[in-house]
Amino acid sequence: MKIIKIFYHMLKDFNFFSMRLIKSFYCKLQSFYFVMCGMKPWAIGYSHYKVLAIKNLLSSQDFDPFFLPKGFGYRLDERAVEYPWFFSRLPSGDGKILDAGSVLNVDFILSHSKLQSKKVFISTLAPESKSFWEAGVSYVFEDLRNSCFRDNYFDWIASLSTIEHIGLDNTMLYTTDESKNENHANTYLQAIREYHRMLKPGGVLYLSFPYGKYQNRKWFQIFDGPMLDEIIEIFKPSTHTIFHYKYVSDGWEISTREESKDATYFDIHTQSDYDSDFAAASRAIVCLELVK
Repeated sequence: MKIIKIFYHMLKDFNFFSMRLIKSFYCKLQSFYFVMCGMKPWAIGYSHYKVLAIKNLLSSQDFDPFFLPKGFGYRLDERAVEYPWFFSRLPSGDGKILDAGSVLNVDFILSHSKLQSKKVFISTLAPESKSFWEAGVSYVFEDLRNSCFRDNYFDWIASLSTIEHIGLDNTMLYTTDESKNENHANTYLQAIREYHRMLKPGGVLYLSFPYGKYQNRKWFQIFDGPMLDEIIEIFKPSTHTIFHYKYVSDGWEISTREESKDATYFDIHTQSDYDSDFAAASRAIVCLELVK
């Protein structure tokens, strides 16, 4: 009986190892196909290629938020900038962190070394296809404009590419709850107030959103300069740092408020063909670090 148990566990471990090898090979094969077929965003292999690219960026640990090399994130959406930026700013050590919007709810992101000693909470509208409760991640399904968490609770809050969806039509991609098919474009400010309330004094909010020429595209909006200013005014940080990034035809680069002010967005859900720069989504983003 003991031999059977040992054999069973050996077989189980072998199957797990084999599946990891198969998945890794499949991901690399899909990525190769994406490159060979012209690297068109959202085409077959794009998501696998993006995962490998971001993994490589994070594993190198040499991302400089003030300098992007030529060709950085070529034909990739803003996650190629947001994830490295976030981890370059997040300190090591223990504490409580809230992922407001579930952008960190990815296996290789949650396994990052800077999150291992932290208690991770994820707040989002509805359950997703993957969850990592077995790794100790806590999930709450709620509206970020009225969160259940108490005052002064978190050391850090990350809300990456989330506030642009608040108060708009979230039934397109994120929930089947028809009450979330809205057109209340200014209510993202309620979430900003909630982030401030939930952070401890000295706590940090890491925020990102599409930036450029204002546009309400029903399921998200592009923020402009006055909206950026209002976020800072509402939050009332003790200190803050603004990072501007923009996408050009050969990749992502450092930008300024002025250089990004007319940036637009490629929406794969509503546009039938690519633009000449083959942007995958945002053509400019703001990454904002706000200290309470």
